[in-house]
Amino acid sequence: MEQVKTALPDTLASTLPFLRRYARALTGSQKRGDEWVRLCAEVLLGEPLEAAQYDTKQKIFSLFYRLRQPFDVLEERELAADGVPGRLKAQLGEIPLLQRQMLLLTALEGFSIEDAASILNVSRAEAESALTQARDELRRVASVRVLVIEDEAVIALDVAKIVQNAGHQVVGIAATEKNAVDLARKHSPHLVLADIQLKGSDNGIAAVREIMKHLPVPVIFVTGFPERLLTGSGVEPVFVITKPFDPDLLRTAMAQALNSVTI
Repeated sequence: MEQVKTALPDTLASTLPFLRRYARALTGSQKRGDEWVRLCAEVLLGEPLEAAQYDTKQKIFSLFYRLRQPFDVLEERELAADGVPGRLKAQLGEIPLLQRQMLLLTALEGFSIEDAASILNVSRAEAESALTQARDELRRVASVRVLVIEDEAVIALDVAKIVQNAGHQVVGIAATEKNAVDLARKHSPHLVLADIQLKGSDNGIAAVREIMKHLPVPVIFVTGFPERLLTGSGVEPVFVITKPFDPDLLRTAMAQALNSVTI
């Protein structure tokens, strides 16, 4: 994706990392999400006059959805034996596509209900109904074990509170790589929430890589610099949340990440 990004006008280039974040969050796949975004970028590169019309994030996302046909039917994704329990997987899979799209567009990408409705080409009433139903669905999802990797105590406690209020169990809070790996081995979490910068020279990315050697688990990175994780090189996380974040966003990200497998 890096070559495409450098060839795009400034607005498109700055929007591309967030479009990629959204696509992979929706599909649960780095490969399939990037294929969708690449198609969008190639259309704009091939039509310079049309590209000039897409000068806002909302307009670019609208074009993205005009090109959605090959990706409308999301493939069923199988979890490893040590992954999310089958009952929870089934519950998350019941959330209709429009509801998930509304959650992600509003909570993850920060669009208003009006803008999200425009992007999806639905009425304001349909958009509001889908968002309300999706939030209700999230509240009934079964509890899972969550490991928090964060060295700032205030933020760690805030994240833990959001996780618990969503009905999940926090199995531990780690401030170092070693602590994170030890807690993961002890509790086998279903989900990991990780910061990038930890105490001293420790790194959350390194901790996650070590954990995933032994435990296939979805990961959400919480960082002030999301673009550092959306570079187009190597395997990237399905979810990257920017600090400071909305509690509704974290709840949405947890539900969607638990229903996704990075491919």
